[in-house]
Amino acid sequence: MEGPNEDIFVYKHVVRPEEIDPLGHASNVAYVQWMQDAAVAHSTALGWPGSRYMELGAGWVVRSHQIEYLHPARLGDTVVIRTWVASMERTRSLRRYEMFRQSDGRLLARAETLWAFIDFATGNVRRIPPEIAQAFPLRRSENSREPST
Repeated sequence: MEGPNEDIFVYKHVVRPEEIDPLGHASNVAYVQWMQDAAVAHSTALGWPGSRYMELGAGWVVRSHQIEYLHPARLGDTVVIRTWVASMERTRSLRRYEMFRQSDGRLLARAETLWAFIDFATGNVRRIPPEIAQAFPLRRSENSREPST
């Protein structure tokens, strides 16, 4: 796993046996888990680990995921997940992802998650504090850079 590089965060994951579906490739559930893992790692790298959100009493929950699967990942593949924050609004944020196979640079999937910022005690949406909004650099373009191997 690498740290933040300007506005794109790079997270790497090796596909494990338990992530393989009956067709012999990584399941759709695995991709969603990788997205969440990359988002949490990015937030942590920017100074906002889960413990800090717990202290604040507020944090992110998923409103929706959208994934376009292009090519399968297989057992043992190293998947490079590039993620960035595309927008930060009053109570929500859009995060985008591109997932590549490290060995050949093939784009496996494009995805995005709409996150809502909520108060943990009430479950209601809450305004994103300025210190959180300012911690996440924005990248508004649709695509990231070429994958690094």
